[in-house]
Amino acid sequence: MGVLIIVLVVLALAGLVLLAMSLRNVQQYEKGVVFRFGRLLPDIRGPGLRVIRPIGDRMQKVSVQTQVLGIPPQGSITADNVTLTVDAVVYFRVTDPVKALVNVRDYPSAVSQIAQTSLRAVIGRADLDTLLSDRDHINSELKKVMDAPTEEPWGLRIERVEIKDIALPESMMRSMSKQAEAERERRARVIAADGEFQASQRLSDAAATMADTPGALQLRLLQTVVDVSAEKNSTLVMPFPVEMLRFFERQSRETDDDTPARRSVPLPGRAAHPGDHELPEVPAIPGLVVPAAPPVPVAFVPPVEPLGPVVPALHLSGERVGFGGGRIGAPVAGRAAVARERRDNWPTQAGPDQERDATPAAG
Repeated sequence: MGVLIIVLVVLALAGLVLLAMSLRNVQQYEKGVVFRFGRLLPDIRGPGLRVIRPIGDRMQKVSVQTQVLGIPPQGSITADNVTLTVDAVVYFRVTDPVKALVNVRDYPSAVSQIAQTSLRAVIGRADLDTLLSDRDHINSELKKVMDAPTEEPWGLRIERVEIKDIALPESMMRSMSKQAEAERERRARVIAADGEFQASQRLSDAAATMADTPGALQLRLLQTVVDVSAEKNSTLVMPFPVEMLRFFERQSRETDDDTPARRSVPLPGRAAHPGDHELPEVPAIPGLVVPAAPPVPVAFVPPVEPLGPVVPALHLSGERVGFGGGRIGAPVAGRAAVARERRDNWPTQAGPDQERDATPAAG
């Protein structure tokens, strides 16, 4: 009896051990792949409690969750010969557990290597501006490059690839900063110029409106006075009517029109021009008869210095004289000398015609 009991206990323990070896718990996010003596069984075990043969069967569980894999920083050269360092992140998951276990060994490491090489290849075909401004295009192209060797052969699906950071050299960062600053300054100047243009148009329209309605200008002046007085300062603003300025302007023009025209004495050898210096008008003196002086030949005074200008003598014929026989504009001390010179040059012999003309004057 004792031996039989021992045998039954041993068999019970062995059955419990075999039962424990035959049961497998598969989670909801896992798939079970069973190998019997190294041969793959076609049935893939789903989530739950699964039974396999305790001897000869081996089950491997494959997670079908999305896995995140970080790509180490990769140094590369862009299409426009700019050296930079780029790191990215890859999101993938297993779609076929059999291919992921049979066709590739350590598929996370394989995905990491594919991602590094694909990242360098894609960056080498793009320029710096595209890499910085159009990252969505770069990400989609990188995903397309990685899908080809992983989805069909390995049973992996690349769901998303994103570039995390782009490290530029210091010199390139300074150049880009200067470029961005210049671009913003250009935009600021264009916006300011556009604002000035629009303001000038509005002011022109306002001026046209005020010209049609003169009272609007007075109201605007009063509004300005109100705005200044609201600040409680010591400045006193007195609006000056524009019509008064226009009145003074009209009066000055009428005064200029009433002034007699001034005559100028032209230099010998050329006609009078408006730019010549004009002599003041001398009023006539009653009882004073000034005889016409004979023409005086023009004499040129040689220059004192080699480079000095030649000064011509003025023609004295028809010259205006003042009281006492002096020339207009000549010094007072020389008027008597000019009068004596003219009396000495007066013709002494007169012809018949001149005597007939002079006889009534003498009488």
